Amino acid sequence: MKVAIIHDWLVTYAGAERVLEQLLVIYPDAEIYTTVDFIADNERGFLRGCKVHTSFVQSLPFAKSKYRLYLPLMMIAVEQFDLSAYDLVISSSHAVAKGVLTGPDQLHVSYIHTPIRYAWDLQAQYLEESNLTRGVKSLLARWLLHRVRMWDVRTANGVDKFISNSTFIRRRVEKVYRRNSAVIHPPIDIEAFSLRSEKQDFYVTASRLVPYKKIHTIVEAFALMPDKSLVVIGDGPEMKKILSKAGANTTIMGFQDFSVLKDMMSSAKAFVFAAEEDFGITPVEAMACGTPVIAYGKGGVLDTVVSIDSPSATPTGLFFTEQTPESVCAAVARFENLEIEILADDCRARAEMFSAKIFREEVKFLITNERFKRANSSLSSAESSPNDDGNNSSRYTEELEKSA
Repeated sequence: MKVAIIHDWLVTYAGAERVLEQLLVIYPDAEIYTTVDFIADNERGFLRGCKVHTSFVQSLPFAKSKYRLYLPLMMIAVEQFDLSAYDLVISSSHAVAKGVLTGPDQLHVSYIHTPIRYAWDLQAQYLEESNLTRGVKSLLARWLLHRVRMWDVRTANGVDKFISNSTFIRRRVEKVYRRNSAVIHPPIDIEAFSLRSEKQDFYVTASRLVPYKKIHTIVEAFALMPDKSLVVIGDGPEMKKILSKAGANTTIMGFQDFSVLKDMMSSAKAFVFAAEEDFGITPVEAMACGTPVIAYGKGGVLDTVVSIDSPSATPTGLFFTEQTPESVCAAVARFENLEIEILADDCRARAEMFSAKIFREEVKFLITNERFKRANSSLSSAESSPNDDGNNSSRYTEELEKSA
């Protein structure tokens, strides 16, 4: 079986690249197709020596630093890849990868990190953060995003099976593409984190400092709680704003090496998380350290953190309902007055449910099952008589849909 894996772009090693890395563990002989590849030679280990094919966008001016501006051309670029030689095509997509063209005898499985978020339900937020709410540039951006939505929906028809990275994204896929999808959570390197039961008297949050992460909300909350300590790890465009809002009880550490991040996560009494994420890797990493999570109760975190309010499972944290300093304060106060202790061992056990090993097993099982169903479907079609009116095939399709 020849396998092609399509990835939006290769510019860094982040959440989507962790998925790609594990797909290459499953299919070590796969070839990679991507719009641009600017991964440095000394950082390419996660690609496992696999051959990488790039598009014409790779050679365009300023592509290395301004690749996102070429999104309209990327939609064209992925359609130019010749994938006719491959039996299995896997797209790992949060932008354009799922738009590749495949034939009726090829299986196209698309792992969706999210539909293009800034073209759909987060369009207003994107336009506001980009200062594109009015004027000629705003009109141009809105027209372009309209065209992106049209392309995004059309290309969903070329996918045979969708996989969503969380229940939250499954709902988004249903809303945008009107398609069902399986949920397979992205892989977390649980073994890189050490369980620590003894905690110190401070809270921690870690993230890139960008608006939607809501780090400023957490910092504002702790400014209202001068008797509690907060450590913030991360850097980004909101650093100046966050520094201006921080109280004397908040330590802004900026970017730190992994060893420091792991130590802070392991030592903290709780990890505070205020973003609405598609999945959310850092809360799982915190639980891998045995650290409870205090999180905004929307998005992918609902799949990972077990709330103290859950009647049927061992808790690993609790949720707050609004992205406001007051809501964070109320959640911290509640955490400190819990009648039921959240145990470090329970947090670690929960995190282990999102390991890379489980990811690989679930992906391999799903794809094997899809190939088996397609083989049986082809056999059924071949055995139909020339005078068959198609009813048998329709009944078979209905049974497959029921079983799926």
